[in-house]
Amino acid sequence: MKFADLGLSDELLRAVTESGYDTPTAIQAGAIPSVLMMRDMIGIAQTGTGKTASFVLPMIDILAHGRARARMPRSLILEPTRELAAQVAENFEKYGKYHKLSMALLIGGVQMGDQVKALEKGVDVLIATPGRLMDLFERGKILLTGCNLLVIDEADRMLDMGFIPDIENICTKLPANRQTLLFSATMPPPIKKLADKFLSNPKTIEVARPASRNENIEQFLVKTSERGKRDTLRDLLHDEDLSTAIIFCNRKTTVRELAKSLQRSGFNAGEIHGDMDQSSRIAELDRFKAGTINILVASDVAARGLDVKGVSHVFNFDAPWHPDDYVHRIGRTGRAGAKGRAFTLVTPSDDEAIDNIQKLTGYKIPVHAAEKAEAAPAKDEPREEREPRRERPERGGRGGKSRSEPKRAEPVAEKPAAKSARKAEDRKPTPPRQRQQDDDGPDDGWNGPMPDFLQFGFGS
Repeated sequence: MKFADLGLSDELLRAVTESGYDTPTAIQAGAIPSVLMMRDMIGIAQTGTGKTASFVLPMIDILAHGRARARMPRSLILEPTRELAAQVAENFEKYGKYHKLSMALLIGGVQMGDQVKALEKGVDVLIATPGRLMDLFERGKILLTGCNLLVIDEADRMLDMGFIPDIENICTKLPANRQTLLFSATMPPPIKKLADKFLSNPKTIEVARPASRNENIEQFLVKTSERGKRDTLRDLLHDEDLSTAIIFCNRKTTVRELAKSLQRSGFNAGEIHGDMDQSSRIAELDRFKAGTINILVASDVAARGLDVKGVSHVFNFDAPWHPDDYVHRIGRTGRAGAKGRAFTLVTPSDDEAIDNIQKLTGYKIPVHAAEKAEAAPAKDEPREEREPRRERPERGGRGGKSRSEPKRAEPVAEKPAAKSARKAEDRKPTPPRQRQQDDDGPDDGWNGPMPDFLQFGFGS
């Protein structure tokens, strides 16, 4: 089947051909005719299947006839994150270049004034995140009574981010006889309930099991320790023949620290996470797409929907807390028929998370056999380095000895009374040691003679 067989206009087919496509993906072949027939639809497809074009293309032809009015968008696309919303806007610009459609992007982190001006001119397509849309609606800057086509994209991600109440609120403000399209990688009960409530006799198109294994992605587990993670990751980055890579972390603070650590190690690394303002996030993504940096350290804000060509590797620095996130993370590679490799660094505390991932995907992920990766945990075992502590000469200050008395060498044989006294002394609590240094920082702990104030101080 070709795009020309789906009923799209000549202008749209021309734009698709110029973008380098002639054969639709499974979700596109199934969804586009139904959308053009103005049916409500549920699309279930895993990431990387081309689902964005499956609603963007028919929407362009549907909206080609009609005129926008001030503050009354004709269609609405809801996205969970700013990055996904911006990506959908790029798709409209690329495929709609031979149509005279107006578009507005309503996202947080951007000046509201320009967005309000665009709405006042009237827009055919409004792409928005739920929070910013509700903000402007409550300020009276937007009316939804003229919106006849609604797209709820990444519905399961909306659920994870707590947007379902906002979406229900938005749906009640739209015309009852609208066309509604809902796309999701999974269909948990809350999403099924949402679809039953707001979609009318929808056609369901499921092109693959959402958790099925992508055969184009080689997956590996890499065993390490919590303190050995950075060394293990650096070894993998050196050993793998990567062109571009995304490294996922569970926390924003970890993203920042790891990106700086990799930069100090000579890698061309950048970062993207939720604490960055929108302009900084877009700039960092542009650097990654342009090849200025070839490693992007990211939180899960970048895990879903972002389509960056040529990502050869994905590394999970942290095993994801939710199994679904694993599928979406590794889906950044192995896209559009290309091959990719995905590595997940695991510590003993990650056993349950990995079990849940393997149950969801139905695939037992093999352990990577690289010697460096296996040896890395031993580098950072502090107990191995500090075990000979009792072989050091006894420090002064115990047993009432003078602070000026020289240190006594360990005797070859001890008398029973002295041995008993030493054992009792060993059972006394020792002062807490300073926290082990960070992997990349110097050891600032005190290794010299015990200071006087500790010899006869609070603990004597």
